[in-house]
Amino acid sequence: MSEAEAPKQEQHTLAAEPVTPASATPAPRGNGLALFALLLGAAGIAVGSWGLWQVRTLESRDQQQLSMVEDARGQTRALAQREQQLTQRLEALPSAAELDERRRLLVDLQGDQQQLRQRLETILGASRKDWRLAEAEHLLRLASLRLSALQDIHSASALVQAADDILREQDDPGAYAAREQLAKSLAALRSTEQPDRTGLFLQLGALREQAAQLNPLVPAFEDKGGVLMDMAAEGDGGSAWAEWLEKLSHYFRIQLDASQDIKPLLAGQSLSQVRLALSLALEQAQWGALHGQTQVYQQSLRQAREVLNGHFNQENPDSRALLARLDELAGQPVEVQAPDLTPALSALQAYLRRTPGAAAAESEAPVAAEPAKEAGQ
Repeated sequence: MSEAEAPKQEQHTLAAEPVTPASATPAPRGNGLALFALLLGAAGIAVGSWGLWQVRTLESRDQQQLSMVEDARGQTRALAQREQQLTQRLEALPSAAELDERRRLLVDLQGDQQQLRQRLETILGASRKDWRLAEAEHLLRLASLRLSALQDIHSASALVQAADDILREQDDPGAYAAREQLAKSLAALRSTEQPDRTGLFLQLGALREQAAQLNPLVPAFEDKGGVLMDMAAEGDGGSAWAEWLEKLSHYFRIQLDASQDIKPLLAGQSLSQVRLALSLALEQAQWGALHGQTQVYQQSLRQAREVLNGHFNQENPDSRALLARLDELAGQPVEVQAPDLTPALSALQAYLRRTPGAAAAESEAPVAAEPAKEAGQ
């Protein structure tokens, strides 16, 4: 075979072989670029967010630092004002020389007080026992004053009991006579009944309110004919005079033999005057009850009863109840016969004169005049 035929056979062989298409494989390089771009974008977003957060954090820190600076400035101003006030107060303080002078005056004053205290103890020379005995005498005098001025049995009993307790604390047999008189006075006070003056005063005040609302009883007319009917019956009954009398008898009544006095009907100013007179009488009775004046109390109640009996009908239930209440209050006592505390006071004073402290006080009485003169000078 020649060389010219060899290429032809090769061409036929190549032409006879079928051409197989290449398989379509994805390009890995393009996908990698997209993924890289996505990651790069996410990283950029993260970096931007972090930067924004850092900026906001810095702004908040700046605001806090500004507020702290303002607070520091305010505190600085307050400290400056306080320093100024302290400076003013320090300037107002006295100087060292003035302080020394005041200290010297204080020492002198304390020395004078000490001397006065010693002089007072020398003048008085009384122990606690003597002061307690003087207190007992004062309590007994006060009890006597309460009895004479106010007739206050309860207060006087408490005061006498306190004086007796003081003597009992002394535990001195020499106080037997004084305590005996005090015991008698206590027994007399406890057996005396204390009138309820406050209760009487309040009850009379309630009656005054009732008296201010007291109204007269309006009389009721009963058509019984009477004298006019009798005069009309005496005629023949057919005349005009008889008819007129018969008709008039239904509206008027003439009673010639009345069994009780006819009281005028109060109204307007007359009723106000009667109420005022009754209220004044009850007010005067209140004063008498509160001050223990039996004569004034009884006289005022009598005046109130006279006003009720003279101007109000006995058939009026209000006036009748008020009269009954006045009669009940008239029997209440407002004054008591207070026992005499003079024997107890005399016995206590005699005991005080026998005590050594009282004798020493009497002997030192002339000495007490000299310091008084010196103090006056």
